[in-house]
Amino acid sequence: MAGASSVLSDGSLLSRLDHALLKLERALALISGFAVFALMVLAVISVGGRNALNTPLPGYVDWIEQAMPLIAFMGISFVQRDGGHIRMDILIGQLRGRALWLFELISVILILILMLALVWGSWAHFLRSFDLSAPLWSRDSSIDIGLPIWPAKLLAPVAFSVLCLRLLLQIWGFGRAFVLGLENPVAVPLIQDSAAQAAHEAEQLEGRD
Repeated sequence: MAGASSVLSDGSLLSRLDHALLKLERALALISGFAVFALMVLAVISVGGRNALNTPLPGYVDWIEQAMPLIAFMGISFVQRDGGHIRMDILIGQLRGRALWLFELISVILILILMLALVWGSWAHFLRSFDLSAPLWSRDSSIDIGLPIWPAKLLAPVAFSVLCLRLLLQIWGFGRAFVLGLENPVAVPLIQDSAAQAAHEAEQLEGRD
């Protein structure tokens, strides 16, 4: 997105659900960060082993394939909560009041429809790989060291399901703002203007002193 956003809170049920889901989203984003760090460590071990001992890490590519869903999917709901995905802020920023909330509501509903389809498709893809009667419960495995692939395939529907929960809360928030004509609704990303963004950044810098 082009500008910064903020998410307001109050004592309402919607806000409490927002914060409850945020804890899960932060945990998944943290796991994603650890996956990135782990890949960096594996890269150092593999390159160091190749140069020093002429023995690269066995299955390095296999581990990268396993970690890709962690990196790609685990943080998408956390970013959606803050409005951090690609948005048309130049257009949205021109809207005010109910027109803005209606535009946001329609956008989030369309995203939810797409994500529900992706949950269904990714879950079916996982089921094709998972088999309780097979070794390691897997019908397929990685090429080099034979890692079961179903855990990586399971991460996609899990992450997409969490995103669907976030989208449902945002539909509630934008819908409530549209019906009631709220100026600053809770549990949805609000676009900040340049002055508010600068003030927020100044507060963050002051907090580090």
